[in-house]
Amino acid sequence: MAVDPCTAGLEVYLVGGAVRDALLGRAVVECDWVVVGATPEVMESRGFRPVGKDFPVFLHPETHEEYALARTERKTGRGYHGFSFHAAPDVTLEDDLVRRDLTVNAMAQRPDGTLVDPFSGHADLEARLLRHVSDAFQEDPVRILRLARFTARYAPLGFRPADETKYLCQRMVADGEVDHLVPERVWQELDKTLTEPCPSAFFRVLRDCGALARLIPELDGAFTREITTVAGHRVNAGDHALAAVDTAAKVDGADGPVKLALVLGALDRDDLAPGHARSACQRLRTPNAYRALTLTYAAHRNTAHAADALGAEGMLQLLEACDAFRRPERFSAFLLAVSVDAVTAGTADTVTDYPPTRRLQACLDATRDISGGRFAKAGLKGPAIAEAVQKERLRAIERLPRPGD
Repeated sequence: MAVDPCTAGLEVYLVGGAVRDALLGRAVVECDWVVVGATPEVMESRGFRPVGKDFPVFLHPETHEEYALARTERKTGRGYHGFSFHAAPDVTLEDDLVRRDLTVNAMAQRPDGTLVDPFSGHADLEARLLRHVSDAFQEDPVRILRLARFTARYAPLGFRPADETKYLCQRMVADGEVDHLVPERVWQELDKTLTEPCPSAFFRVLRDCGALARLIPELDGAFTREITTVAGHRVNAGDHALAAVDTAAKVDGADGPVKLALVLGALDRDDLAPGHARSACQRLRTPNAYRALTLTYAAHRNTAHAADALGAEGMLQLLEACDAFRRPERFSAFLLAVSVDAVTAGTADTVTDYPPTRRLQACLDATRDISGGRFAKAGLKGPAIAEAVQKERLRAIERLPRPGD
């Protein structure tokens, strides 16, 4: 292996996720490095570019990978901003690793491939346990979110939080640390979670330690209420929502907005009080695209499930209420969420084999090109144009085959 002149003579270790994923046989997406015994001046003299304000992190001049000086941290206040960092040549590799969140993230590798594992992270990988490195875990409430997100990522491999880590998270919630998390930070971790293979695990970890009641109380409350599903049986609202988002994780095209709609949109159904989905979106400060689809799904999901029983007027009203003519892409995402909901409830075998959403899409396809332009050319004006468009769209829907035809 060729010697890298930028790091030659430095004590450099590969750390964190790259080591963890390599041991699991997973693809390594990015590499992070720790440099022991160096100073900012040494790094810059070798061409590294500083990027961090709170602690010294540098970008390699050629690979642009991150190289951080070994550092320690000390809690100085509440929440996750209350830290001071210390980086100096006397900080050891173990000093740096002990401040990390989980043992599986606190391993390092020397350039020759030798594993440095002072906290038994490799053993926890084999035992499929996510365990905190030290009690310093409780100083940063973001670590509860990260624990939940890692569980969502690795649950299909059998990983779960260690019992002592769950108890520590419960104590952090009781001590009020979670109350210092700002919505933007919660949303950042939640948004990442929606790309993981088992998103439900994120919410279940938060609920088990009491954090969900503080961060998304609308969702936490759904676990104590029953709903009537489209299949007509009684189920727990929270459990149904989490089952749906896990179903969506296996469906091509089910992106973040669809998955969030399945979780939060399910809060406004049957005997649950209306407005929970909107409240949760406001609490999390979700982006507009996520919020719009969630609220559309919450308001019109049940009507869509019953679409086969609707006449032409009912179908057109639903298309208009979902803003399908102006937002056809959002409407397609809405139909996908409804289909995933049906698969979860057992009333559809696949998302492409659900008659109500197929009929709704057919109605939109048959009417979306009917606009006021040609009626204006014919001399109609104002309300007369809107009335003509309405009648023409109704006739187009009426010409479509009805279920059972």
